[in-house]
Amino acid sequence: MVSIIKSRLPHPLDPLSTDEIAIAIAAVRKHHGECFFNVVSLHEPRKAEMLKWLESAHSPASESLRPARVANVVVIIQGGKVYDGLVDIKSGIIIKLELMEGVQPILTMEDLQIVEHICRTDPKVIEQCEISGIPKSDMQKVYCDPWTIGYDERYGNNVRLQQALMYYRPDVDTCQYQYPLDFCPIYDANKRAIIDIDVPKIRRPLSKAVPIDYTPKAVAMAGGYRTDLKPINITQPKGVSFKMDGRELEWQNWKFHIGFNYREGIVLNNITYNDKGNRRPIFYRLSLAEMVVPYGNPEHPHQRKHAFDLGEYGAGYMTNSLSLGCDCKGSIYYLDADFPTRDGSIRTIKNAICIHEEDAGILFKHTDFRDDSVIVTRARKLIIQQIFTAANYEYSCQWIFHQDGTIQPEIKLTGILNTYAMNVDEDAGPWGTQVYPGVNAHNHQHLFCLRIDPMIDGHNNTVNMVDTVPSEAPVGSEDNFYGNAFYAKKTKLDTTGKAMTDYNGATSRTWEIVNESKLHPYSKKPVSYKLVSREVPGLLPQKDSLVWKRAGFARHAVHVTKYSDDQLWPAGCHVPQTSGEPSMGIPQWIGDGTESVVDTDIVFWHTFGVTHIPAPEDFPIMPVEPITLLLRPRNFFSNNPAMDVMPSYCSTPSQVAGKQDGILNTTDKMSTLAFSNGTGSSSGCCKP
Repeated sequence: MVSIIKSRLPHPLDPLSTDEIAIAIAAVRKHHGECFFNVVSLHEPRKAEMLKWLESAHSPASESLRPARVANVVVIIQGGKVYDGLVDIKSGIIIKLELMEGVQPILTMEDLQIVEHICRTDPKVIEQCEISGIPKSDMQKVYCDPWTIGYDERYGNNVRLQQALMYYRPDVDTCQYQYPLDFCPIYDANKRAIIDIDVPKIRRPLSKAVPIDYTPKAVAMAGGYRTDLKPINITQPKGVSFKMDGRELEWQNWKFHIGFNYREGIVLNNITYNDKGNRRPIFYRLSLAEMVVPYGNPEHPHQRKHAFDLGEYGAGYMTNSLSLGCDCKGSIYYLDADFPTRDGSIRTIKNAICIHEEDAGILFKHTDFRDDSVIVTRARKLIIQQIFTAANYEYSCQWIFHQDGTIQPEIKLTGILNTYAMNVDEDAGPWGTQVYPGVNAHNHQHLFCLRIDPMIDGHNNTVNMVDTVPSEAPVGSEDNFYGNAFYAKKTKLDTTGKAMTDYNGATSRTWEIVNESKLHPYSKKPVSYKLVSREVPGLLPQKDSLVWKRAGFARHAVHVTKYSDDQLWPAGCHVPQTSGEPSMGIPQWIGDGTESVVDTDIVFWHTFGVTHIPAPEDFPIMPVEPITLLLRPRNFFSNNPAMDVMPSYCSTPSQVAGKQDGILNTTDKMSTLAFSNGTGSSSGCCKP
C-alpha cells in the first residue's frame, strides 16, 4: 500500500480543483456572459513568493505567507475575440482580463472533434471525395485529423482556422492511415464551415489495397498471435517504498511536488535530495515545455505540417486515462486531472498520471578476481508517467528517479505514422517512404524542449559546456611527451548569446549546471548536475523557413536565459497561427544575446529528439522508439550516494579466506532457474 497523508489545504502548486475551476468560470461568465473556455489552469505563484513560503513551511508564519490561488483563464467570445486573464480564487474576482489581438489560443478536444462532422456534410468536401473515388453514400466512412493550420499567409492569424488531413475507413475497425486522401479542407471555427480546399496539382485517387490492421480480428486472420510467451508478474508483497503527502512524494532520499497542467502535462517542483540529513535543493521546476514535429515534404500544403503538440493542443488536454496492468504494471498509484470543457463544465481524466517502482538492474557490483569475494547491489527506479495521444502519435513521457541521484527524462514514441496518398507508379522518395501500397509516410522530426529551472545548492547557477578533447600540446612536448593526454575542456556560457550551443558527438559534449560558490571538498570543483544527451538532431528545415521562424527554440540544442516568472513557453504563449515574424519565445527573451547568465537565477532549455525516416516496419502501428537523457550529479555528493542501498549479496576477502560467518545474503528468493533439468547452477557469487 502507498503511504498517503492528506494535507488540509492545497499545496500552492497543486492543480486547480474542480471547485476552483468552477469559481473561475463563474467569475468570467459574470463579466462576459456565455463564452468558450479554452484554458482554466493554475497561475503558478511567483517564484520569489513561493520560495518565501517554502522556507517558512513549518513555522508559525507559514499561513500568512501562503501564496494566493489564482487561475489563468483564456476564453473566446462571440465573434472570435480572445481574452486572456487572471481570477483570484478566494474572492472570485477577476484580477485582469485583456483582449488579445492577432493571436489564437490553444485548441481544445472539442475544437478538434467538430471538424470531422462538418467535413462529412460539406458539398465541396463531398465533391473532392467523389473525385478521389468515394461515393457520396460513403461519407460516414470519411474521417479527418484536424490540425491547426500552422500558418498560412493567405489567411493570417485573425481568423481561427484548422486544416483537415483526410482519410477513408472502409470498415470502422480499419486503420484510417492506410487510406489517406490527397486534398486538405480549411475550416473556419467562427463560421463553423469549410472555407477552402487545398487540392494538389497531381491527383492521387483512393488506394484499393487490401487493408492490413493490428486489431485481434485482423491478426487472427493473418495467422494469430504468438503462443510461446509465459506470464511475467511484478509483485511488491509489502507495498511500495514511496509515500505521498497530497501531491508531494518522498522516495529514496528524493522529495518533490507533482503538478499537472493542460499544456505541459507533468510538472515537477522543488526537487530535493536528503544527503545524510542535509536536504539539498537541486531543481526548482522541471517540465517538457514544448515540442515541434516538422515534416520534410516541400509540396504544398505539406509545409504547414509542423505540429507544436504542446503549444497548439496541450499534453495535458490530450493525456490518456491509464489502465492498471496495461499502461502501468505492478503496484501503481494514480493521480487524476481536471479540466474545463468549452461550455464551462468539468472534464476529469482518471488516472492521468501513474507512479510506480521498477527493478533497474545492477546498481553496482565488484568481484575480486583473486578470491571471488563480491558485492552486488540491485537498483530500483521510480517512474512518474503520463501518455498523451496527438492524433496519430502516442507519447509516453516518463520522469525516472534513480537511487544514485540521477534524474532520467524519457519519451517513448509509438502510435501510427502520419501518411499521405501516392499513385501506383509514384516514387515516394526522397521526402518519404512507401510503407504500404499507396501509403507515403513523409520524413519528419520529433523535437522536444526540456525546461530546467535549476537550484543546484542554491538559485544562483552557471552553465558550462564540456568537451572531451586531446591535449593541445604536441607529441614529444613536456606536457604531452607520449601524446596520450586528453581532458574535459570547459567553456563558460556567460551570456545568453554565447549559450546558444549545439551537440557534438565527436567530443562527447555535455553541459553542466554549476554552483560556483560551492566546491567539492575532494575534487575542488563546483557542485553540479550534468546533462548527458546524445539524441540531439538539429532542426533540418533551413534558416528562414516557416518552421525555423516559428520554432526558434529548436535552432540550437541548448539555450540559457535569465529567470523570469512568465517565461514558461519556449515558442510563445499563444502558438497556433503564429507567423514566426517576429520569432516568439526564446529568441525574444535572448534579444541581442548580451545579457549575463553567470552566477544568477537561470533557466536551461534543451531541445532533443529524433529524426524519423519511416520504414515499413513502422506500419500499420509503430513499435516504441525510446528517447532518453540524464541529469547526473557531478562533484555534488562526497562519494557514491547509493552505498547505503542493501546489497543482494556481499562477501569480503577476509570472510572468504577465513570462511567467516556474517556474509550478507538478501538474494531474491523468488528467482528460480529457467529449466529444472538445465545445466545451470543456483550457486555462485550469490550462494543460497
